[in-house]
Amino acid sequence: MSEHYDAIIIGSGQAAIPLATALASSGWRTALVERKQLGGTCVNTGCTPTKALVGSAKVASLARRAAEYGVEVDAVAVNFKAVRDRKRKIVEDSRAGSESRVRNAKGLDLLRGEGRFDSPNSVIVALNDGGEQQLSADKIILNVGARATRPKIEGIDQVTVLNEESLMELDALPQHLIIIGGGNIGLEFGQMFRRFGSEVTIIEAGNQLAGREDTDIAAAVADILREDGISILLESKVRRLEPTSDGGVQVSLSGAQGDQSISGSHLLIAVGRTPNTDKLNLAAAGVETDERGFIRVDEHLQTNVSGIFALGDVNGGPQFTHIAYDDFRIVRDQLLEGKARSTKERPVPYVMYIDPQLGRIGLTEAQARERYPNLKVAQLPMSHVARAIETGETRGFMKVLINGDNEQILGCAILGAEGGEIMSMIQLAMMGELPYTTLRDAVWAHPTLAEALNNLFSL
Repeated sequence: MSEHYDAIIIGSGQAAIPLATALASSGWRTALVERKQLGGTCVNTGCTPTKALVGSAKVASLARRAAEYGVEVDAVAVNFKAVRDRKRKIVEDSRAGSESRVRNAKGLDLLRGEGRFDSPNSVIVALNDGGEQQLSADKIILNVGARATRPKIEGIDQVTVLNEESLMELDALPQHLIIIGGGNIGLEFGQMFRRFGSEVTIIEAGNQLAGREDTDIAAAVADILREDGISILLESKVRRLEPTSDGGVQVSLSGAQGDQSISGSHLLIAVGRTPNTDKLNLAAAGVETDERGFIRVDEHLQTNVSGIFALGDVNGGPQFTHIAYDDFRIVRDQLLEGKARSTKERPVPYVMYIDPQLGRIGLTEAQARERYPNLKVAQLPMSHVARAIETGETRGFMKVLINGDNEQILGCAILGAEGGEIMSMIQLAMMGELPYTTLRDAVWAHPTLAEALNNLFSL
């Protein structure tokens, strides 16, 4: 017998839980379907655990640099099991908050299992405890996220392949971690494990790391990672994977430097994300996807089927927690307040949590040059920032783009200490449509990183 709800939400990512509780508190009878842990990628395998590890790696790095600050310490040793346990505790505490929020929401039913469509307004849930439950609703929201892509490489089924989740659960540090992929995930894990004590090699098929960034930013990132002792192979295509006699992996490559092979103890593949749409039986509802399996949505996050929405990573938009949360607000305002909020023109800030951080908002220089003939570019090395000098964090630089016709800020890349925080300050100015001169002429406290905006904007 089918049970009817006002709304069914499949998946419990960063859009789902706030939407489920908002609908339930507004009197909507709501079902939330989750096959694993509440909180989605961010809480369980993404932002929360990885940034916990980044924090531990930062401490290890600072301890090794103690002599630079006039501080004497004994030899630095990393207990990776203790690092992992700290990460687990932070994740468990965060997840417990999500579980409490769902458990205490009146009018919200949590079903533990895997949901799939039976029709455009009907869902069958294969319950984790056994059996099935059929649900129906006029509104169905999908927030099922994505998972690490497993590429087609010769020999991949003969070796042990790690993703970000399994890598974080190891009992001991890898001796030599090979990473295929030079995007955010590969770079963050590469630097953190190098700081923990692993040898690290990053293999990237493109001609630069961080492919979405300007070439000067990407080159500076590569220089920082090489300075940290990471080997980087660009324009290198992985041809074959083979197990080694000691349980490791041999990677055969071809590329700019010819054919070569490298061997490591562990292999992380970080070449993108695959949407978790393969078991939703979208065909039964008539929901369209793109060629990669991401669900097509309009600017209001509605699919081609009336009443069905897709939020977060699964809709093919920017794969960031804060974007998923904004997706929640867009759909909440449509369903509860009748507001036609849109994804158009919303800012997409993000931070790559290497050290120093890369904070980004707005256009890249390459994009801006195509659109704005009177473009002004300002840069400031972190080695010229007083606060950075005093704290020993002088790597990187700040870069801003200005429309010379109206003095508006078009974007920035802050590769430096607390780059995400400085980027957020500039984002506020962009949101308020302040001319760059406002930041240039502001009185900032001394000595702060923000004070550098005076010099940065002195074009």
